[in-house]
This record gives sequence, C-alpha cells and structure tokens, in this order.
Amino acid sequence: MAVVSKKIPAPDRVTVRRALLSVSNKDGLIDLARDLAGRGVELVSTGGTRKAIADAGLPVVDVAEVTGFPEIMDGRVKTLHPSVHGGLLAVRDDPDHLAAMEANGIMPFDLVVINLYPFEAVVAADSDYPTTIENIDIGGPAMVRASAKNHAYVAIVTDPADYGEVTAMLEANDGATTLDERKRLAAKAFQRTASYDAMISSYMAEQLSLPPVSRNHATGGTLSLAMRYGENPHQAAGLYLTGEKRPGVATATLLQGKALSYNNINDTDAAYELVSEFDPAKPAVAIIKHANPCGVATGDTLADAYRKAFSCDQTSAFGGIVALNVTLDAEAAEEIVKIFTEVIIAPSVTEEAAAIVAAKKNLRLLTAGTLADPRAGGVLVKSVAGGFLKQERDNAVVDDLDLKCVTKRQPSEAELADMKFAFRVAKHVKSNAIVYVRDGATVGVGAGQMSRVDSARIAARKAEDAAQALGLAEPLTKGCVVASDAFFPFADGLLSAVEAGAKAVIQPGGSVRDDEVIAAADEHGIAMVFTGVRHFRH
Repeated sequence: MAVVSKKIPAPDRVTVRRALLSVSNKDGLIDLARDLAGRGVELVSTGGTRKAIADAGLPVVDVAEVTGFPEIMDGRVKTLHPSVHGGLLAVRDDPDHLAAMEANGIMPFDLVVINLYPFEAVVAADSDYPTTIENIDIGGPAMVRASAKNHAYVAIVTDPADYGEVTAMLEANDGATTLDERKRLAAKAFQRTASYDAMISSYMAEQLSLPPVSRNHATGGTLSLAMRYGENPHQAAGLYLTGEKRPGVATATLLQGKALSYNNINDTDAAYELVSEFDPAKPAVAIIKHANPCGVATGDTLADAYRKAFSCDQTSAFGGIVALNVTLDAEAAEEIVKIFTEVIIAPSVTEEAAAIVAAKKNLRLLTAGTLADPRAGGVLVKSVAGGFLKQERDNAVVDDLDLKCVTKRQPSEAELADMKFAFRVAKHVKSNAIVYVRDGATVGVGAGQMSRVDSARIAARKAEDAAQALGLAEPLTKGCVVASDAFFPFADGLLSAVEAGAKAVIQPGGSVRDDEVIAAADEHGIAMVFTGVRHFRH
C-alpha cells in the first residue's frame, strides 16, 4: 500500500547551518568546505574526508561523535544510524517529526555532499571479484537517496562540478538554498544512484553469465560527450559510457579532428564492428555511409584493400567513415585523404600516417587499441514507445557455421572464400540485405529495402555504376558470388542475382519454397550454400 503524504508545503529557502560531507573524489572539496566554514556552517564528515578537511585547518565533527558509535567492520558501517538518517529525512514542519528529533537528540542536515565509492573505475582497472564487490557503496547511496527524497529541506550534491553553483547559490541567497535548486540537485542525485546500481547489475550479470532476458533490466551510463545535436539539429544528444569493455568508438582515442557528432558515432560504431569480423592477418577496409557499408575489401596491403573497397561505390564513399582492421600506415593514409572523409578508425596508427592525416584538420582520426571480438556476447537495447527491446548481440560468425551445399554444383574454393566474405559483410547491412562479392571485395551492396528483389537489383545497378566509373566493359558482378542475410522467399530474388552475373549464392535457407529456389539455382548452374543462420539487422 502506498504511503500517503501529509502534504506539508516545502519552504522556498532553507538556511544552511549544518552540512554532511563524505566523498571518495576529493576534487574541489577543500574549497567548498572552506566556503561553508566561512559562513559558519557546522561540518560533519567521515573517514578520509574528515581527515582532509581537518588537515586543511578547518573545524570538522567526526560522524562517530554524532552517532555515538564508532566506524566498524572496516568502515562498512558508519553512517547507517538514526542520528544521521533522521537528520536527513525529518520533515521539519511536521510536529510529529520534530517531536521525534527532540526526543532522540537528532539534529537536521541542510546540505549533504556525497560521491560514491569508485565502482566504475575499479571495474575498468580489471580488479579481482572480491575487490570489485568491496567497492559497492552502501551508506553513500542510502544517504543520497534519503537527502534527495527530502529535498524539501535538504540540498544533496553528488557531482564536484556542481560545487561552484552551490557556493554561488549560497552567496546569492544569504547562505540559503532555494527549492528549485534543491529539486534539480535531487533529480541529478537519483540519476546518479540509478546509474551506479545499473552498472553494478551489469557487472554481476556478466560475471555470473546470467540470462540476457531477465525479470528486470537496468541500463546506466556516464556522460562522456555532450553533443551539439542528435540525428538532426533540433534533437539534443549525448554519448554515455556504460563500462562495457568492448573496443570501439565509444572508448576510442580521438587523435585529431573536431568532436564526433551523433551520426559520426553511430556510423563509426557500425564500421568498426564490421571490420572487426576480418582476421588482421590480412588487411581489411570497410567504408560506411549511414550505418551501411558502401565498400568492403581485403588486400595484400591496406592501401590495396582501401582502393578495392572505394571502387565498389565511389559516390557513396564521399563523406564516409573508414574503418581498418590493422594499423593505419602512410600508404593507406595517402589514399584515404584523396577524398573528403569524416572519420578514420583503426586499432593504431603510425607517426607517418598521423602526419598525413593531420593535413586534413577536420578529419577525425580515432584509435581503438584492438579489434572487437565478433564472437563475444553482450546485449543490445533499443527504445520503443513505452519501453525497450533487449536482445543478445548477433555473435554468429560464418567460419563457425555448418555450411551445406544444396545444389548439384559445388562451389570452388575461391567461390567459397568469397561467399564467406559476402555473408560476413551481409551481417552488417540493413535488411533486406544483398551483397555481391568478387575476389575479396564487395562489388555491389543493396540495403534496407522492403523487397529482397529490389535489394538485389539496387546492388546490381551500383555494380554497373562502379564498372562505368572504372572504365570497364563488363559489369563487376559477372562471375561474382552473392550473399543474402535471410532466405529467398521466392526464386525471383535468386534470379535477379543470376541475371546480374552471380555464379554462387550463400543464404540461410529455411523458406517453405527452398526446393523451388534450389531448382532455379540448379537450372542455371549456380552453386548455393545454406548457412542455417539468419542475419537480420534493423
């Protein structure tokens, strides 16, 4: 049953006479404490925070003097006491609360300054399990939530970045806090505890290999980059870090160029996820536009791979994102900077290559350290009206699948290699996806169409355009292989690929009309392989 409010109106201003400070991050602490002490505010503190304040020559009361109870159990228990929480939660205009305070010798706190044990930093440092668990704060979140709930009387500060605003507020209001500011600080405090608990939940789920779909789900993050706008100028946006260790754009190092936009980050993430599918034993390049690949290739050198990827769709590559699976070298850098490119992301970069890219001051250059593991687990979350969808990351890799040739003609070794390449790329193309590949390079990509036939035709047309741009007499799709991210529901999609020049097909299979599609492939002498795994991407 819900608790019924007594509906006691909150005061607009509350004079700060007593403050509780307990922080793990000491940045700005002494300046704040000095300002408060200068206003005659009584400072109450704990452990290392109390010591830091005392060492600065400021008067401070140990919380043990307030509770009449010493810190115990290695500091696990120190503030969980009625003398603390009564001072945080008391409704000072409620006669019953006032009577309880007087009867128990409880004094109110007007300002509370707390930041929590550095759980996220401990996880990021790959600390062992016991150390990580020990850094789950208990008393801190309890005091933060109590203060935030009672924001009618208590100002709760959880972010050192707000210290300046707090002192400015006190200066402007003769040492008092305002209700509007207390509400704002309370909302920010609840965001902090929610994010903190979500990160703990995610850590525990990962450590214990819990099922990805559970009764409750929590997602938390810390703002890493406030952006000018989102997908469009009228939309606010920001990049948040969750603590996930997967290498990629969110945690990459920006070596040069202006801050990334929302669309830059979205596209760069897609690019690096795709290029991470390829073994770094052979250089690979992926060029992405609007989260879809417009060219992917491997080569004997990185520059060779780039040239092949660029040839697939030179028009779409303009203003695109370039992702590499090996160190960016000078030769490849020279090729990439020949046209306008938004972002380059690679595991690392040579000094010579960095100097070449530096000549294009607006070109963002990112290093991610290592490739992402395409076989790694993890979850993806997407918002919908009234809720969100959650699913496991698509970590199926074509090299691990049980491929089954279903046609009379078997694919050659070269065709099979290209088929695997094409299916690897199709996994990262928006559905319906059709990918034509020849000699370790895409020659046509059809993405995001309502009809698979249309995707096949668009990919073929792009291949024709690419052939014309290269001055070739025949289409690039002649003798190629084709991959489909899902089964062909009818033979027409397959026949469109055959018409374009495809000689081998890789697709999941599983249609009620598979026999019809297989018969069409046999009729045209096409080799076709079923993977048994679909790669829809919406």
